[in-house]
Amino acid sequence: MEFRRIEKQDNEEIAKVIRIVLKEHGVDKPGTVFTDPTTDALFELFQDKNAEYWVVKDEGEILGGAGIYPTKGLPNSCIELVKIYLLNSARNKGIGKKLMEICIDEAKKRGFSTIYLETMPELSNAIDLYKKMGFVQLDKPLGDSGHFACDLWMLKKMDE
Repeated sequence: MEFRRIEKQDNEEIAKVIRIVLKEHGVDKPGTVFTDPTTDALFELFQDKNAEYWVVKDEGEILGGAGIYPTKGLPNSCIELVKIYLLNSARNKGIGKKLMEICIDEAKKRGFSTIYLETMPELSNAIDLYKKMGFVQLDKPLGDSGHFACDLWMLKKMDE
């Protein structure tokens, strides 16, 4: 299994993975990354300063990915954990946790003290993992991701 930074040729395959996962959970709707045009150009999106995206591949197939992104409106000390999706076949094997650890470690290296995420109740397995990783639920969103369908917000302090 290979964990590596996204490459331009990964765009189509990782976009497909993201949309498969959202459809599987019944959240393939506006206000999510399902309809976000940047989902089809993640390599380009993650060229932004302080942005980084990783994919996990096994036997030549992308199983999923995750990244960090300096979402507009977040406090300077905070970065967002974004687009963490895994195909069903890759779940419950520690892969999601490993992707999150890579993201959190990179955020720490870049000097961020908190990491934020947005999700939906339909993604309950992911929410359980976020809680195990030290994320706590917030009462309202931070920043301006544009993903208005995400109605569950979480934050992790890096020192916890």
